[in-house]
Amino acid sequence: MLKKENKTEVIVVGAGPSGVACAITLARAGKEVVLIERGLFSGSKNVFGGAIYTAATKEIFPNFEKEAPVERRNIEHNYLILGEQDSTNISYRKEDNASYSVIRGKFDRWAAEEAKKAGVYLVEETVVRDLIKEKNRVVGVRTELEEFYADVVVLADGVNSLLAKQIGLRSDIETKDVALSVKEVLSLDKDIINQRFHLKDDEGSIVEIFGGPMLGMLGLGFMYTNKDSVTIGLGVTLNELAQANYRPFELLEQLKQHPSVAPLIEGGVLKEYSAHLIPEGGYKKIPKLCDNGVLVVGDAAMLVNNLHWEGTNLAMISGKLAAETVIIALETEDFSKKSLSRYEDKLKQSFVLKDMKTYKDLFDVMHARKQAFLSYYLKKVNAFFEMFTSSDGIPKKDNYWKFIKSIFTDRSIIELFKDAFAILKLLWSILL
Repeated sequence: MLKKENKTEVIVVGAGPSGVACAITLARAGKEVVLIERGLFSGSKNVFGGAIYTAATKEIFPNFEKEAPVERRNIEHNYLILGEQDSTNISYRKEDNASYSVIRGKFDRWAAEEAKKAGVYLVEETVVRDLIKEKNRVVGVRTELEEFYADVVVLADGVNSLLAKQIGLRSDIETKDVALSVKEVLSLDKDIINQRFHLKDDEGSIVEIFGGPMLGMLGLGFMYTNKDSVTIGLGVTLNELAQANYRPFELLEQLKQHPSVAPLIEGGVLKEYSAHLIPEGGYKKIPKLCDNGVLVVGDAAMLVNNLHWEGTNLAMISGKLAAETVIIALETEDFSKKSLSRYEDKLKQSFVLKDMKTYKDLFDVMHARKQAFLSYYLKKVNAFFEMFTSSDGIPKKDNYWKFIKSIFTDRSIIELFKDAFAILKLLWSILL
């Protein structure tokens, strides 16, 4: 064991979901933990769409449904496909909820307080500048004020993770592998929210938005209902924004003005505006997850399942699994890369890496065929329902055949075959 001043057993950098989950798991096992957060308080700099998942959260906070500052329990999930003026909405509703909407500033602060109650020493408003290495092993961190030492350092410092880059666990992120998400929280009376989204007081609705101002781009929009506010936002990959010369808040304004969106947020008063980078690279872009004396968790490890909009649950579980690995390392006094690689083994056995591996080819396909799947076919969905719901004096059979013919005239046979091959290839990789 190291014998230094300012020495503890574990230092966790970053008090988001992964960092808090790691720290509280360690503290409950009786380990000494220092949790360092650069923000004014935990959650002050944390941004996400708006939902935490029940199963994963219960693993860290078994009583969170009664004790945490949750907003609404999400009983409805909507998929909204926007054209220029029209839309198609696919909705799934079930009373047994799988997630809750939350405000990160409230929830993360509560979670950090729970960690403190468990014995975690929380240091806020402190930026970790460097990692300290001795004999090819990370042994501590250097802040703007002083140095802190530990047997193990866990990096939960977010998507940029300059610390992981500093010690060679990751390289620069390509602009196509990260999205810039912007969102607004708009205050609305709860009765208005209930009426517009067909909810009761404690019920919530999630809306995932395709198309609209994001047609043809690798980008999606979202809405979440809170107690007395609605969260609306979107995320678009950085290279798409640069190529199209768009600023994300301009796209958000266009989204808010769409005829199918505007009535849902009409009268809302801006309460919060925020922006955040989201890992988009998927399984193939996961960096090295450990080295001598150090582990990487959450967004810093690029652990986001973008197809299912899952990030907080992967973050919490990765933090928990990292903590379980560190507990063994502390008990055996072995902080080598080989010892800490148990963390990666645990991730592989969990849903985290299994799910991410399932969609390992998704982003290759989407980058290659984005105009097809994020523009052409979205438009065709709306065109079909426009035809199907119209009564224009033309026999239905004639309209059906006209629509089918348009599929082959609006897009070449070669491109249709390429689209079909891409789908089959993706399904093959998902199902095997």
